[in-house]
Amino acid sequence: MKLKAFSFVVVSAGLLAACGPAPTPQQQAARQHEIACLSGTLGGALIGGAIGNQFGGGSGKSILTAAGAAAGGFEGQRYAC
Repeated sequence: MKLKAFSFVVVSAGLLAACGPAPTPQQQAARQHEIACLSGTLGGALIGGAIGNQFGGGSGKSILTAAGAAAGGFEGQRYAC
């Protein structure tokens, strides 16, 4: 019984949320810009970390991986945003 009531409430809330106003073109453009910035930052961090991981040994390798990820994330954000 409780599961049926819970399911009814969840489905009703979902249907009501679908009736909300559509985002404006400015909101859609802002959302796409945020996604592009995030993608550039994450992509740059992954590439920079992979490059930094190729150098050093032991704890130096970890430091260079982190430094490469930080530098790559910074440059990726700068390029994408």
